[in-house]
Amino acid sequence: MKKFSMVIHGGAGTILKSDMTPELEKAYQVGLEEALNAGYGILEAGGDAMSAVTAAVVKLEDNLLFNAGRGAVFTKKGLQEMDAAVMDGTNLAAGAICGVRNVRNPIELARQVMLHSNHVFLSGKGANDFAIKQGVKLEPDEYFFSQFRYDQWKEIRDSDNYSLDHTHQGIQELMKDKKFGTVGAVACDSKGNLAAGTSTGGMTNKKFGRIGDSPIVGAGTYADNETCAISCTGHGELFIRAVAAYDVSARMKYKKLPLAEAMREVVMDKLVKMEGEGGMIGVDAQGNVAMLFNSAGMYRAMRSSTGEIEIGIYRE
Repeated sequence: MKKFSMVIHGGAGTILKSDMTPELEKAYQVGLEEALNAGYGILEAGGDAMSAVTAAVVKLEDNLLFNAGRGAVFTKKGLQEMDAAVMDGTNLAAGAICGVRNVRNPIELARQVMLHSNHVFLSGKGANDFAIKQGVKLEPDEYFFSQFRYDQWKEIRDSDNYSLDHTHQGIQELMKDKKFGTVGAVACDSKGNLAAGTSTGGMTNKKFGRIGDSPIVGAGTYADNETCAISCTGHGELFIRAVAAYDVSARMKYKKLPLAEAMREVVMDKLVKMEGEGGMIGVDAQGNVAMLFNSAGMYRAMRSSTGEIEIGIYRE
């Protein structure tokens, strides 16, 4: 049996201990631990990487603290529009959805797209119609309501500003206090197979049907057994332009770099030069993991069958 590993993230950005109450910090740590254990438990029982990734992301989507699923932020129109993607490293199969509404777990819908649609990427009403056809669980608008996200949206809804994730401060602070509220997971199972998944509610007050990097294969999500599985969180426009997730794989494949070094080149050099703030998590087929970010913090956690466990929020 090969080494198996589970890695998750819950967003990156200006995450400072000085802005966090002990209660909130504990709640984030518990949320990360629950999601990590949900995925790792599947790997430990001999399950496959894709099932582990899906289970971990579902836990994060069900948690109001994270900007995905139930905790998704409000758009310009006061709605939740969610994006997600999954990719299977065994065969490069992928499924993605964007601009969906009322889907309890967008990651589940992305997986159904991969398995049963004969397509890779579905959007908007068509994706919702497919969700109904596949029996994916839907919820009413009220399920996705949280007061602090509503208050955040209310601060800027009459402006052309947008926020990259939650803050409890006024509008000027809002624009400085950047948090990229994406969730994601990557896994290497006991057979050395890889998978990645990413899910997000996007930006508060987003308009024009804006889509970020999360559901775009190669930008925010990528998995290939020959190299790595990657899930990103950051300022999506820059990650799209950098083709960030695939670029890690390419550097491993063509430059023969190890996972951590390839990720470092993308996160700490390429993205920094582009003023692309955020981070990513990764795992390779040997179960090696890396969690890198160029921002002040990233909600993150990992666990491997060799006994390594880490849960972090701030830059160490």
